[in-house]
Amino acid sequence: MRRLMLQMSQEVFAAELGVTFQQVQKYEKGVNRVSASRLQQAAYILQVPVQFFFEGLPKTETSSKSREDASYALISDLLSSPDGIALAKGFMQIENRALRRHIVKLVTQIGASDAVKK
Repeated sequence: MRRLMLQMSQEVFAAELGVTFQQVQKYEKGVNRVSASRLQQAAYILQVPVQFFFEGLPKTETSSKSREDASYALISDLLSSPDGIALAKGFMQIENRALRRHIVKLVTQIGASDAVKK
């Protein structure tokens, strides 16, 4: 998901990671395990914290849900669909800050009214 968001091909990512693109495919499909050092390297290349890869996994009893965890989960949910990626890309291209705030307000209101209907 993050690789696609950065518009990075498997070939480019593989070259930066020092593996073949087939290996990247296996990592992405979950066929092969990723070592801790490789995961750290991938996080660096993709410009995310290592914790990004663990979002959405069940929490242990000793861990607590922080605002940062919730934010990452929301971002992960948004960017896990083609519509979410397109929305994020389009939004980031809007330079007018006032217009961006209006769009956020509009989407928030639509989401709230949709939630009430359910």
